[in-house]
Formats: sequence, C-alpha cells, structure tokens
Amino acid sequence: MTKIQIELADATAKAAREAGLLTPRALGRLVSEAVRRRRAADSLLAIADRVAKAGIPPMSLQEIDAEVKAVRAGRRRRAGRH
Repeated sequence: MTKIQIELADATAKAAREAGLLTPRALGRLVSEAVRRRRAADSLLAIADRVAKAGIPPMSLQEIDAEVKAVRAGRRRRAGRH
C-alpha cells in the first residue's frame, strides 16, 4: 500500500470533504477511474495512429451515427427489447 499526501485549496478540500471524496476508498476509486480513462484515451490514440498510417479515410458524422445506431439496435435485440 502506498501513502500519498496532496495539497488542495481550502475551498476545494472543504467541498471534497463534504462530498465524501477525501476518504481512502473514494480517493482510490477516483484515481482508479482516472487511470482507466487515461489508458482508454491512449488506446484510442494508438488506434487512430494505426488507422492514419493504413490510409483509411475518416468516417463522416453520418457514418459514425449509423454505426452507433446499429450497435445500439444489436444490443437491444440481444437483450430482447425491440
């Protein structure tokens, strides 16, 4: 287990304390979520680099929207919803 110490502005510390965010458990969740998001962003950027190097043209907003709708419809079908 690693112990860390942080400095926050008084107002930020007060708001965080009142929101229950300064407990070890809450701070652990916040840091874990930040790490997960950072890894996801890094992965997305790596994929974007590979797509660019492969010469794949970017999708239009309409194509992206159609793909998102298709995935959502598939999930609804698998879940038994129409």
